[in-house]
Formats: sequence, C-alpha cells, structure tokens
Amino acid sequence: MNNIIKNIDEIGITPLRRDALKILEAGYEAILTSNALHNFISIQENKAIFGKEPESIDLAACDRIFVAAIGKCAVDAGIALEEILGDRITDGVVVDIKSGDFKKLRSFVGTHPYPSEQNVAAAKEIVAMISNLTEKDLLIMIISGGGSSLLSLPHDISTDDLTKITREIMDKGAPIRELNIVRKHLSDIQGGQLAKIAFPAKVISLIFSDVPGNDLAVIASGPTIMDDSMRDEAEAILTKYNIRSAVGMPALETIETPKEEKYFTNVKNMLVVTNEVALQAMEKKAASLGYNAKIENDRVEGIAREFGEELARKTLPPKTCLLYGGETTVRVSAHPGIGGRNQEFVLGGLPYLKEDMVLVGASSDGKDYSDAGGAIGDKELFEKGKAMGLDTQDFLANNNSFEYFKRVVGHIHTGATGANVADLYFIVKG
Repeated sequence: MNNIIKNIDEIGITPLRRDALKILEAGYEAILTSNALHNFISIQENKAIFGKEPESIDLAACDRIFVAAIGKCAVDAGIALEEILGDRITDGVVVDIKSGDFKKLRSFVGTHPYPSEQNVAAAKEIVAMISNLTEKDLLIMIISGGGSSLLSLPHDISTDDLTKITREIMDKGAPIRELNIVRKHLSDIQGGQLAKIAFPAKVISLIFSDVPGNDLAVIASGPTIMDDSMRDEAEAILTKYNIRSAVGMPALETIETPKEEKYFTNVKNMLVVTNEVALQAMEKKAASLGYNAKIENDRVEGIAREFGEELARKTLPPKTCLLYGGETTVRVSAHPGIGGRNQEFVLGGLPYLKEDMVLVGASSDGKDYSDAGGAIGDKELFEKGKAMGLDTQDFLANNNSFEYFKRVVGHIHTGATGANVADLYFIVKG
C-alpha cells in the first residue's frame, strides 16, 4: 500500500521524525473513508445492516434509494456506497471539494471554507431530489466535515453576504459551534431542515465527525439533526462579534430551525468515524515503536500557536508520546499570509522544543488552508530557520506559517485524504 504521507523521505531525516511520521501515518490509515464504510455497512439477504449496534433496513421494502453525500469525505464515500449498493441506488448527489466518477451518483465540486454559487446550486439539486419522497423511500446521507459550507442554501441573503458573515466570524476566532449556530439560522437546509424536506422518507445519516466532542448537531451544521440552538442564540453571537456592523448588514434577519419531533421520527443518525479512531490507531502504533503513549485530549480547542507553545514547553520523560485531537483557532492579522492552524500550532511551539522532541500538527483532510496538510518541527528545524535569518515571531505575526515551513522544509504533504475528523496534534520525546 502506498504511503498517505507523500514526502516521508524528504522530511523524515532523523529516526525520531521517522517514528513521528509512522505514528501519523497510522492515524490516517485508520480513518480512510472507503475502509470505514465497508466495515460499517453490509448487505445480508437483501437487508442493509448499518453499524456495530445494527440498524437493519429491508431493501426489498424500499421503493427507491437515494444518496446525498456532502463534505470532504463525500466522493470517497459515494464510491464506497456504489460498491456496496450497486444498482439498488435510484439517484444521488455528491458535493465535495473534488470531483468523482460515478455510475449512479451525480458529482458536484464546491468550495470550502466559504460558500459559493456552486455550493448553492448543488444544494438545490439535493432539495429537488428529496422534496417529494414517500414513507417507502430511503435516503442515505453522508455527512462529513466541510459540509457547512458545501451544503449551502442561504435564507434571504446572497451567497456573497453569507461568505462575508462566515469570514468575519472565523476571523474573530469564534469557536466552530458559534459559527454553526449562526449558519443554521441563516439557512434553508441546515439545522435539521434537510430532514424536514425529506420527511416522511426513512433517512439514515452516516456521519464522519470533524468536531471536538462529536456533537452531531455541529457536524456540517446538523442538516438531519433536530437543532437545540435557538434563534436568540444566533442573534446573541451576531451581537457579540458585532457582525451586522462589520459586514454592513444592519437588517440581517435570522430564522428559527424546525423543532417539531415528527420530522425526525424516521431519521437515524449514526457516527461512522471520529477523531478518536485516528488517535487510538496512533496510540497503538506509538506503543509498538516503544513509546509510552497516551491520548491526552480528543476535544482540544483554543488558540493554535498558544497550544503549540504549551506542548513544546512540557518536560517529558524519554520515550513519551502525547496525543491530542480537536480543532484550534487562529487569530487572523490585518494582512494574513498563507497557512492554517496546524502549521501555526507547530510554528508557535518551535522555539521552545528541546533536544529529542518532535512536534506535529496535521489536518486529517490533508489541507491546512494550503496545499500542505500540516507541519513537523524539532530543534534542528528551528536552528535551520535561524541560520537562514528566519524569525518565527515575524511569520506568526503575519499568519504566514506556510512560507516558513516551505523555506525550512517542514511541510507534511498528503494531498486530499478523503477523510475529515478534525486535526491531529502530538509531541514525541525520544
């Protein structure tokens, strides 16, 4: 099997770095979408069995089977579903940041992290497909990270306006939950509204979690989950960050999401892959390499550079590997450069790393707001940067972590992995 990390030979120039990359590779392998779905779904005597605590669907009793897949796992999931269900599929729509080649499903390429007209057009195709389903129809949803922007159907505002609002909230460093509450209450499809559109069909939502704590209502803004947030909360968040004034929309109106239980009685929401799956595989791999490995936290939030510094300053015994998962945030400067939270996490910790320590931050989807999936750092890399006249603080001040790691050769390259379970952070002491 080919390595998921494409540049191991380039960056794995010390034994400790190579161990760290082996640990990360194990995490990536554990969350491959195709493997996860083939393990999660089986067909037995014309019944579809979903999950370890199985949900059984009699396919013979279904008049039609539809598929709607959204997010950064959507294409790989669509391919797997066609392999599993074959000609049983009536129709389907796949919305991802990449295209797919399908027999039954229709592929739409959208944008992330901000919505676009392409995303809206794809969402309208899903709505058209599921608007007239009956109780004898089955809708299989694939919901994965990135779905909040890819499944975009703004309520009474333009796509450009929604992008301005999204960008402003993200740039303020708001937690993902707050961003998604606002998204739901400015949408005609999120916050349980897709379930209402599909009613009374049977809906099986297969969810790939990309959020700390695996809150199903947050993942892709919960299109098939009864929303427990209220319109008043969205209003409070808009006020907290002064969004209406910042985007020049004083008349911006929010809506309430569906609260009637009947729309959710035929919906089954099932977690398929989580951040913990990757972390457990990494913990096992680290132990096999002789490290005392421990998953410290799978719900990390906070400021990326500060978290990197916190880990790098730790005093660790030899042969230790501490693992973390979650989704940090970046405070964006007035004139930001290139690079995401994983690169900024490593750059924040880089000056404080001791000998025989390696710090890694990696996006599970392989795209850390750049064509790099993250970064690897150690004292040797820091000294190389100093010798080149590079000051980490200068690059942090301009959110330009990508350029720093490009110059010192510290990027982790995977390409789009087809998975998305938030970020993977860890430190290894040799």
